Amino acid sequence: MAKSSKQWLRRHVTDPYVRKAREQGYRSRAAFKLLQLDEKERLLKGGMTVVDLGAAPGGWSQLAAEKVGPAGRVVAIDLLDVAPIKGVTILKGDFRDSIVLDALRGERADVVLCDAAPNLSGIGLTDQARQLELAAAAVEFCRKALKAEGVFVVKAFQGSAFDELMRTLRSVFASVRIAKPAASRGESAETYVVARRLLAGKESA
Repeated sequence: MAKSSKQWLRRHVTDPYVRKAREQGYRSRAAFKLLQLDEKERLLKGGMTVVDLGAAPGGWSQLAAEKVGPAGRVVAIDLLDVAPIKGVTILKGDFRDSIVLDALRGERADVVLCDAAPNLSGIGLTDQARQLELAAAAVEFCRKALKAEGVFVVKAFQGSAFDELMRTLRSVFASVRIAKPAASRGESAETYVVARRLLAGKESA
């Protein structure tokens, strides 16, 4: 086993969020990132419609379904298979296609979540470009599917493309805030951006 793989396995085994996820029935430790973001930002409320882009393995969708309750709705999509989740409509495909918009049937979401990450190459500039492309596609999705007063949460990585992503978000949303939940490992370049309220004229029909 490579040294990096051993380090990852050791960190994974001793990670308190991995243990908590197992104890509480969440599919991944990532559920606690959304939980902490929600505690700080008040993102999810009962009755809301939520779309989860890049949902596999489903930890964010699980938590979202708990928060919005039976009166709410969660639509999750990923290129990978996602096992069924109570209260969640799961789609397999690319969110850049019309599949999610078709499932919404003209309804707009209160919240769009995007914890997706591209396939990483290990080459910094390449991975930054891929993440930026994915995040920009999610912003475009919001223009079509998010309510004017809605909230968008997107994963981002600090680096050469981060400023460009922030410029894009600020051109589309009235409020843009950076947030790094405690469950996001401190040594990771990963962070999250919470964007609220589409600027006038930024919605797409």
